Amino acid sequence: MRIVTWNVNSLRARQERVEEWLAEVQPDVVLMQETKLADDAFPTLAFESMGYSCAHHGQGQWNGVAILSKVGLDDVVANFAGPGDPDPDARIITATCGGVRVSSVYVPNGRSLDDDHYTYKLWWLGRLQAHLDADTSPDQDVIVGGDYNIAPDDRDVHDPKVLVGATHGSEPERQRLAELEAWGLTDVFRTMHDDDRMFSWWDYRGGDFHQGRGMRIDLLMCSKSVVDRVTWTAIDRNARKGKSPSDHAPVMVDLD
Repeated sequence: MRIVTWNVNSLRARQERVEEWLAEVQPDVVLMQETKLADDAFPTLAFESMGYSCAHHGQGQWNGVAILSKVGLDDVVANFAGPGDPDPDARIITATCGGVRVSSVYVPNGRSLDDDHYTYKLWWLGRLQAHLDADTSPDQDVIVGGDYNIAPDDRDVHDPKVLVGATHGSEPERQRLAELEAWGLTDVFRTMHDDDRMFSWWDYRGGDFHQGRGMRIDLLMCSKSVVDRVTWTAIDRNARKGKSPSDHAPVMVDLD
């Protein structure tokens, strides 16, 4: 089973590219972020014609998350599960696909350390753990994949100095990731690429992609039973090339 997370940065703008990539790579489950569509505008019929069942949680021109699956799509939960406050934005959707409980997440950017959006980001990550407690357990097959807007450590940014005093690498953000790991999730990319400096996001400006100035902020966080099934994981840098790409590349994992 091949599972992918991809921030497409506007599905309306990149529908053709996404469909071509899906046809070539043939993932079984796709966790998609930043669709920037309302639910009634999501191209369900186009994806169904490719063999995918679809679940989408959108809010129009901002945010929006989706799950596409060829291996079943059951028990869909839009927004957070459990008794805590819901998210005012469309940033998480969860379903069971092929026996794995998957969530597609679009973690808030944070903007700057003194911005209310940063406080919201830290709240959101804590609320994600409460969602996991309410929706599943670490001894089950669980994947929480998406755009975390956090570089887990200094290997995951082209120049760690750019994150000093900024979001995406601050200690409180990384501590929230550590709490998810303590809950029972593992950054699956690092299980096979311990020392590799590979990125999943590059700013559109300044030729950053061609200059190698990126960050690895798109993660597949997996429970131990999923990690034990992993045969391969990679970032498809080629999907960031060409005409009008997303600024993010897909991250993939194969399970036996």
